[in-house]
Amino acid sequence: MGADRVFAYGAAAGLLGDLLLGDPRRGHPVAAFGRAAGAVERVLWRDHRGWGTLHTAVCAGGAAALGVAAARTVRTSPAASAALTGIATWSVVGGTSLAREARAIGRALESGDVEAARARLPHLCGRDPQALDADGIARAVVESVAENTSDAVVGALVWGAVAGVPGLLGFRAVNTLDAMVGHKSPRHRRYGWASARLDDVAGWPGARLTAVLATVAGGDPRGALRAWREDAGKHPSPNAGPVEASFAGALGVRLGGTLSYGGRVEHRPVLNGDGRAVQVGDIDRAVRLSRRVSWLALGVCAGARFLGGRLLTPPKNGRGLATPPDSPRPARTRRKDSRLPDVPSNGSRPAAAAPNGGRLPRTPATKGRTS
Repeated sequence: MGADRVFAYGAAAGLLGDLLLGDPRRGHPVAAFGRAAGAVERVLWRDHRGWGTLHTAVCAGGAAALGVAAARTVRTSPAASAALTGIATWSVVGGTSLAREARAIGRALESGDVEAARARLPHLCGRDPQALDADGIARAVVESVAENTSDAVVGALVWGAVAGVPGLLGFRAVNTLDAMVGHKSPRHRRYGWASARLDDVAGWPGARLTAVLATVAGGDPRGALRAWREDAGKHPSPNAGPVEASFAGALGVRLGGTLSYGGRVEHRPVLNGDGRAVQVGDIDRAVRLSRRVSWLALGVCAGARFLGGRLLTPPKNGRGLATPPDSPRPARTRRKDSRLPDVPSNGSRPAAAAPNGGRLPRTPATKGRTS
């Protein structure tokens, strides 16, 4: 079993496990990483970008190194490698938890219990729930579903396809660090700079793939493409912009506007201004779109890994063995022609063969002569 199939089988098993089991209530690997990163922060924290960069390198690098060590341990067994990939995928994706929290808030809003919806909103995003009415909560949920589809599912699959288990763990570590220290609070404005910038870089390919798939899988491909092209660049986040704009266009709703984070009010541009205001029923539509995007992303990433493996695999010779590209070609042999004289090793031209078996002909000039 090649590395492409190991990833495909393992990632599919991990997504299926997330669908059936969701996140564990206790002992989640991401929560354990968060506790470890918090302990590192307590030791290293200084109001300085350099110390924040060291914090990012220690935590993200440690997670990726753990993935490398685990992958090397099982590299001789394709079954064990696929199982490890499945466990890693299940531990880093969060599509089911995202859907459960979003739908729980939606049910609270449908029943008119705005306070219950406000109480659950911090499980999904970092906005101030008390500053939001029912429509504002619904809009916040749809935006969070869109952004977390990229962060919690698609981005992890992309880096898993690129780098296997180390890519899965490393991406989740970077994304978690951004959530912990990457925001612009007074404590983390400088210390979290490196985590925020690294998260922008790591999330770039997954965000674009999410936007493409939302455009394809949504109900209005033209509207999604138009909103992505016209409004994504207005968003302050280089990765959330394409994702939220494409979701807004696909669902036919308006996103963005005035937000409140930690007592700080932000006035963000409106995405897909031609759409209608978000309604409670749009939460379930956004969750279903997120599901479709997640499974399509699995297919795209597995296919890209398979194609990349074929392009990078050296060609095989007739016996099924890979031929190194720099190996010399065997010298062409030429069938010896018995009619041609042998060439002496010293490179001189051969003498002409004498007739009559090598005996000189008898001519009148030589007849009767003695030596």
